[in-house]
Amino acid sequence: MAAYPADLTRALFVTGLRNAHAVEQQALALMDRQLDRLVNYPEVADHLRMHRGETEAQITRLDQILDQLQENHSGLKDTALSIMGNLAALGHSFAEDEILKNSFANYAFENFEVASYRSLLTVADAGNFAFAVPLLQTSLREEEAMASWVIENVPTLTLKYLSLKAADQTAGR
Repeated sequence: MAAYPADLTRALFVTGLRNAHAVEQQALALMDRQLDRLVNYPEVADHLRMHRGETEAQITRLDQILDQLQENHSGLKDTALSIMGNLAALGHSFAEDEILKNSFANYAFENFEVASYRSLLTVADAGNFAFAVPLLQTSLREEEAMASWVIENVPTLTLKYLSLKAADQTAGR
């Protein structure tokens, strides 16, 4: 692999870690709003609660890496993306098929996080930040698993939505 200037890789790594930290804060806000509204999809609620715990652990891991680099997360980015997460979830609450919209958005969001962790792992390798690799790999595996779960369950959720709607029950959430 080519050698890159240490200050360049460090700067990119720290920026990426701060961005990932803020994105995980956004994820918490998205999941919390969805959990507040889920009525007829306990399987989704259970999986979101489980992934919420993983997300909290991911934030802790990112903090550990930043601490080792003697850096901090960006409170401004964390707050801004948390607000955006709340607004995004709120926007779907007006949709008749809220559960489906949330599932599509969750799949896109999880894949965004997967790409972020893959990029961070690439920079960790390029910048010789080997201490961070196991922590980032753990988060990557969690995000990949959640993305897989979401996409694998879209057909089931869609059919359940149709069944509830056909029975004139609350189907959207």
